[in-house]
Amino acid sequence: MARKSYQTEEIIKHLRTMEIEKAKGKTMEEIARHIGIHAVTLAKWKREYGGLQLDQAKRLKELEKENARLK
Repeated sequence: MARKSYQTEEIIKHLRTMEIEKAKGKTMEEIARHIGIHAVTLAKWKREYGGLQLDQAKRLKELEKENARLK
């Protein structure tokens, strides 16, 4: 099965959904199943993008690309 690559906007939207569902008392596995991804992926996204706003996440990606280019 082919992997789907998610855009930064989609990831942040899914993280917001996770926060709402977690407040309702659902587990990470249930939330990940609802979104359609694996729970490990959701945890990885939370670790990388947790607490970021959309504009901050875009800036982070731009800086990562620039850093890779400079190396």
